[in-house]
Order: sequence, then C-alpha cells, then structure tokens
Amino acid sequence: MGSIDWLGLLVDPNTQWILLGSILLGLSSGVLGSFAYLRKQSLMGDALAHAALPGVCIAFMLTGSKSIGFFLVGAAAAGLIATFGIGFVTRNTRIKQDSALGIVLSVFFGLGIVLLTQIQHGDSGNQSGLDKFLFGQAASMVHSDVVVMAAVALLLVVACSLLFKEFKLLSFDSGFAKGLGYPVALLDQLLMFLIVVAVVVGIQAVGVVLMSALLITPAVSARYWTEKLGVMVVLSGVFGSISGLIGTVASTAANNLPTGPLSVLAATMLFVVSVIFAPRRGVVSKALLQWSVRKSVLQEKKRAGAVLGTSSVPAQRGEEGQA
Repeated sequence: MGSIDWLGLLVDPNTQWILLGSILLGLSSGVLGSFAYLRKQSLMGDALAHAALPGVCIAFMLTGSKSIGFFLVGAAAAGLIATFGIGFVTRNTRIKQDSALGIVLSVFFGLGIVLLTQIQHGDSGNQSGLDKFLFGQAASMVHSDVVVMAAVALLLVVACSLLFKEFKLLSFDSGFAKGLGYPVALLDQLLMFLIVVAVVVGIQAVGVVLMSALLITPAVSARYWTEKLGVMVVLSGVFGSISGLIGTVASTAANNLPTGPLSVLAATMLFVVSVIFAPRRGVVSKALLQWSVRKSVLQEKKRAGAVLGTSSVPAQRGEEGQA
C-alpha cells in the first residue's frame, strides 16, 4: 500500500501541482517571515490572515460567486485595510503596535465569523467553500489555483531578492535607513503589502488560522542556525519548502488528512530539531559547551592544586633547616 501511494504521488498530475504549489508557498512564506520576525512583527501575519476572512465573505456576498479570483481580491483588500488601520492606530495614538495588531486581529476575525454565519443562514445558500478558508484545504485547489499560487510565490521571492538590501536596513535600523535617504514609510508599507499577498495566496491551502505559523515558524527555526541575515532568509525559505513538501506527501499517503495543518506540524518539527540540534544555539550544543567549560575548569583546578602542592614542599624543607 505504501509503494502504491508513493507511485501515485509521482504519477498523479493533480498531486504534483499541489506539491509544487505547497513548496513554493512555503518558500515565499519563509522568506517574507524572516523580515517580519526580525522586525518583531510576528503577530502581523496572524492579524493579516484573520483580516482576510471578512474580505472573502464580502466578496461572496457582492458577487454571489465562489470564484477564487474574487475571493483573493476581497482578501487582499481587507488585508490592506487592516495594514493601514494598524499603521494609523500606531502613529496617531499611544497604543503600541502589538496592541494594535491584537485589536485588528480580533475585530476583523469576529466580523468574518459574523458574515460567515450570515451567509450560512441567508438566502444565498450555504457557505460551502468559504469555510475552507478557515483551516485550508489544498486538495480542493484546481490547476488554475495552483498556477496562480506558484506564480505569485515566485514573484514574492524575486521581489525580496531585489529589495534585500532595503529590507535589511529596514529590519535592523530604520532610522539609519531614513538618514541615508531611503523611503522608510514606503518600504514599510511595501513589506506589509508583500506579507498580505503571501497570506492571501496561502489561505486556501493553509487557512487563516494557521497561515501565520507558516510565516513565522521557518524563520524562527532558521535563526537558530546562523548569525547572517542572507543565510537566515535562505534557510527559512528552505525550511518552509520542506514543510510544504512533507505536508503534501503526508496528506497524500494518509487519506482524509489536510495538507495545511500537516505542513504546519512539519514546520514545528523542524523548529524542535533546530532548538535541540542547532550548532551554537541548540540545547545539545549549549550542554556540550557547558560540559567542556566545566571540564576545563576542573582540569585547571587540578593543575593549580598540583602546582601549589609541589611549591609548598621546598618551603617546608627550608623552614625545617632554619629550625
């Protein structure tokens, strides 16, 4: 049975497209998540993912169609409104960004649930297809959906590559970047827009509830392995791709298991491995370092004791001769 599943994974064109889309989604999410993590905006992906839900519901209520194109437009519009709302609250009040993110997340997600319930009990029929945006269902994607996801994911990676220097300055020292003449506010909004796009593209596969995990978990895992931003971004993209690969393969091998949650579990598994086995920051590495330091200290104490012991012998003999 296992060999048949693996053979079907390699032969079935639909599974191959979903596999490609999940890998590219993990790649783009990991790359963008690195900058969000370094800017201490880990909750931003969560807020934008939850903010996309009312956009999806409003798009369905306006069009009456369950077209993925309309859903993506509505989700992107809601995500952009949430981004500007967070920025407005942060700049014009004394509320800090983490509090503003929590407010936006709660308000938009609550509005989305209300609209989803209204659609379910309304005359427009049930919400079949809309609830998939809550937890994701990669198996429901058709060929055109995967093509759009793959194309947008590649564009996101290319954009981050071209703007790597600007995003690096923005992440570590926005004041210095502003002093050099960079449009910091524009770059900040552009980065938020790219995160919105990544969230909108991924919510059908992973869902609004788990999309933030796919954004941040690979970045946190990569941070354990390196001190260089470039290497961290690459590793984060690789970890995201591996998570998408493992999630898709596990979903194909085991019937009726969703791809998105399995991808998030795979990312969490990579995080646990990083926490334990990373070369400098991992638990094993720190334990070995402490053991090595403790061993060297004990050896130094023994050497010092031996030196003191040998040096005290002539002193004692000299005292005996004087007596």
